[in-house]
Amino acid sequence: MSPPCHTSTLLLVFMALAVVGAEQSEERSCDVIGDESSESQMERALLKKLEPLSHMRFNVTVEKGKTENYVYNFRVCREVNSTSHDFGGLVQTDRQNGKTTVIGRINETQVFNGSDWIMLIYKGGDSYGRHCSGEKRRAVIMISCKRGVTASSFSIISEEREKEQECFYLFEMDSSVACPAENSHLSVGSILLITFVSLIAVYIIGGFLYQRLVVGAKGMEQIPHFAFWQDLGNLVADGCDFVCRSKPRNAPAAYRGVGDDQLGEESEERDDHLLPM
Repeated sequence: MSPPCHTSTLLLVFMALAVVGAEQSEERSCDVIGDESSESQMERALLKKLEPLSHMRFNVTVEKGKTENYVYNFRVCREVNSTSHDFGGLVQTDRQNGKTTVIGRINETQVFNGSDWIMLIYKGGDSYGRHCSGEKRRAVIMISCKRGVTASSFSIISEEREKEQECFYLFEMDSSVACPAENSHLSVGSILLITFVSLIAVYIIGGFLYQRLVVGAKGMEQIPHFAFWQDLGNLVADGCDFVCRSKPRNAPAAYRGVGDDQLGEESEERDDHLLPM
């Protein structure tokens, strides 16, 4: 083989190895049950909401007497052991013999939510033995809202395995990702009012300091644009006087007193016909 051909072959081999390595290093994420077209917008939105937890690992140890001593390892939408390629999102390890059991797999995921919680379900775990008719295990993780906490308090609540079907492991944890978005309590009008009052305060305080420290004004002259506001007050008073009066200025008064000058002298013959002849 000629040197150029040998070099080209080596490059192709290195490129193939790089592609395979990249595919293996890329971690798998949750795959909702059903084909991609059947996934709802809500499910996609919830999985995206859980993304901040995907880089974290959680575990809890359960010890019941001498027969049960397990460690449960859990990851949100990621494999617990990416090298095994078993899609295990929640895995049980027996501390006595080191045996691992996949409780639920991320390639069979369901996700629901309420006002302040998200429920993540991993199905397709390893089959039960004598319990639950030998069906596959299932992990249910209830994520409750707790503001200010990325994730905490991962624990197992119970294992329901005394039924014939629909058995499951129930876990819970707290996280702020399950919390609803906080709405602003201020309306648009309130925000505009606060902005307006703030601008007025800046104008008055800044103008006062400028008039006092720079211009050297004293007394009422320290008010910014004092002459303008004085004229404005007069104009407003005139406007109110013009608008609010209920009658013309030149209208006569409703009541006029009677003065002595309005009393004319009575006629002397006014009562003459009453005198006796």
